[in-house]
Amino acid sequence: MKNTIKVGVIGCGNISDAYLKAAPQFPVLSIVACADINMDAASAKAETYGIQSLTVDDMLADPEIELILNLTTPQHHVPVGLKILEAGKHAYSEKPLALNVAEATELASLAKRKNLRVGCAPDTFLGGSHQTARKAVDAGTIGAALAGSCYMMCPGHEAWHPNPGFYYQTGGGPLMDMGPYYITALINMIGSIEAVTGVAKASYAKREIASGPRQGEVFNVDVETHISAILSFTCGAQVTLTTSFDVQKHDHNHIELYGSKGSMIVSDPNHFEGDIQVSKGKGDWETLPQSHLYGDGNYRVIGLADMAQAILDGRPHRASLELSLHVLETMEAILKSAETGRRISLKHQCSRPAALSDQLPFGHL
Repeated sequence: MKNTIKVGVIGCGNISDAYLKAAPQFPVLSIVACADINMDAASAKAETYGIQSLTVDDMLADPEIELILNLTTPQHHVPVGLKILEAGKHAYSEKPLALNVAEATELASLAKRKNLRVGCAPDTFLGGSHQTARKAVDAGTIGAALAGSCYMMCPGHEAWHPNPGFYYQTGGGPLMDMGPYYITALINMIGSIEAVTGVAKASYAKREIASGPRQGEVFNVDVETHISAILSFTCGAQVTLTTSFDVQKHDHNHIELYGSKGSMIVSDPNHFEGDIQVSKGKGDWETLPQSHLYGDGNYRVIGLADMAQAILDGRPHRASLELSLHVLETMEAILKSAETGRRISLKHQCSRPAALSDQLPFGHL
């Protein structure tokens, strides 16, 4: 019986190392090649990880590669994704799924016609901490979810990234860049979103690169950099979400959920690890024992591994097109609400992804 899927990687930038380092921990993945428009980058990555370097066209033409991991920048996610599907291969991309819902719908339509799968990051909701939080919510530890708050606020990626400009172009900004982690984590715990209300602004017209070979270089800001929203969930909960590249320092928890029987502090959804704390009624905070694997490191390939295993098993994969489209529509609606001053109802709903089993051995999904 077949037990591995051959995978190719398109895009050999910073994020590819996280995927390539974690992949050997999941036996279902056999990453055999990488490609990039910069063949020097592809060759260097191939040498580091002991895989083949190919041109993008050669990778798309390779009949043995069934699944392609798309790690290009956001504006290329859909154009490259469409090429992957046209080549008859399943596609899994970094977040966001697309720059907008119209683009994503084109991708979804082609996937349906070709009977192929599309997956999308983030997959951090599959980490041990967030699956522990999911299990506690499902067990009724805090009762029915009533409300919540989420904060992702920092000074901006130009403080550390050597080439931060794309974070401030269409498809970037704190909501499109980091919002998927928070919104996906919430959907994993309490379900889909019904409607949103948002406000947004850009606090600075220009930014300065603070480190690396381009230090001191100034670039333009084309997107909103401080966005706040109210997310109205189908279950009745209302959660506030603020994402910002304009805040120097703050003291908010990443995610808090408030239920009818207690409250929960949820760890950073950009990571797989972290403490989950609950307070029953007005009681003191207690740290929950971690119930699941993958809460002790960076497993930023687990969504791809789950998708590969799902292809072999004939079941739905968790970091799905349905989920990522719902997250994308949520973010687009927040920005549309900020522009129009109206509450926006969502059209594309999704189911909660299936919880991970806490009984499977490490590396198996």
